[in-house]
Amino acid sequence: MHIWVDADACPNPIKDILFKAAQRCQVPLTLVANHTIRIPPSPLIKFRQVESGFDVADNHIAQLVTAGDIVVTGDIPLAADVVEKGAQVISPRGEHFTPANIRQRLAMRNLMEELRNTGEVRGGPSSMGNVERQQFANALDRLLAAHKK
Repeated sequence: MHIWVDADACPNPIKDILFKAAQRCQVPLTLVANHTIRIPPSPLIKFRQVESGFDVADNHIAQLVTAGDIVVTGDIPLAADVVEKGAQVISPRGEHFTPANIRQRLAMRNLMEELRNTGEVRGGPSSMGNVERQQFANALDRLLAAHKK
């Protein structure tokens, strides 16, 4: 098992949770982004910088992920791609994307994008607080515990 992080938009508090979990569970963790990200010194934690461009980091993760890996992303199309490969996916807010819910989430994302483009809907998600951080930590712990079984 490997943890892959779509790190371009991953909040720092979530990265901190991931760093601690990788160390605690001795699981390799790779952050992928098109800009430099600081990581703690650890043989388990790596950073891969990719070229700038639309979906470059997403495509990199999608190519390397294997069944049983965990992917952290808020990008629904990437989540759909890696769920098909048998990976477990959670968003930085702790939402678990599965084969049972990913198509519905993709359809909702496409609808919301269309509504934003027409001006019917404005704004984005609420800011991330302690509740969302705890939801993420709990979701990650559940996936890591399931892997140990």
